Amino acid sequence: MTYGTTFPLWRAAAGEHWPAYADHAFVRGLADGSLPRTAFLHYLVQDYLFLVHFSRAWALGVTKAGTVAEMRLCAATVNALINDETTLHVELCAREGISEAELYAAEERPENIAYTRYVLDAGHSGDFLDLLAALAPCVLGYGEIGARLLAGGGGGPYCEWIAMYGGQEYQDVCRSVGELLDGAVARRLGASPTESPRWESLCKGFTTATRLEVGFWDMGLTP
Repeated sequence: MTYGTTFPLWRAAAGEHWPAYADHAFVRGLADGSLPRTAFLHYLVQDYLFLVHFSRAWALGVTKAGTVAEMRLCAATVNALINDETTLHVELCAREGISEAELYAAEERPENIAYTRYVLDAGHSGDFLDLLAALAPCVLGYGEIGARLLAGGGGGPYCEWIAMYGGQEYQDVCRSVGELLDGAVARRLGASPTESPRWESLCKGFTTATRLEVGFWDMGLTP
């Protein structure tokens, strides 16, 4: 999946870190059903906590945005995170006897803290583009992974997770975020963004967030 023109450029700049994330052993376990259920539940609990902070980061995007259109897209993404993604986590965990109150009260793993606080710091200390570069690997990476796994069959014990991220609703979110990236970059860096002095630092921010995604999958394999 491309999701616009900026995302493929940032993904390519991430080099070997992108396939390490998008084709991680955790992802392969989701695809073929070999991922241990305990690992999946451990991941869901941590990912619920991640989404709480990630939603706050997208909400920060509303205050960092430069146009009403950018504000609307950030707000819509917050809505998708809070009302769609977290709902899936709550429903799947409830079947295993884990309540939402228990999810919210769970102890964050260091890998989770490192990632979420990095994203929030990128937004607080930088501008709208710095924030988007830190946010993009998660939103668009999950879209890419979900679409690939769904196209590969999408069955097995993790079919609901695959259907969520590979499905039309989430893919529409990814396309909207891709458009947001392209518009924000063009508005701030001009028609040739790769020639801007800021381009390298934005690529670095995207790559750092991608590396933290790899660490999050690693954490998922070590309950």
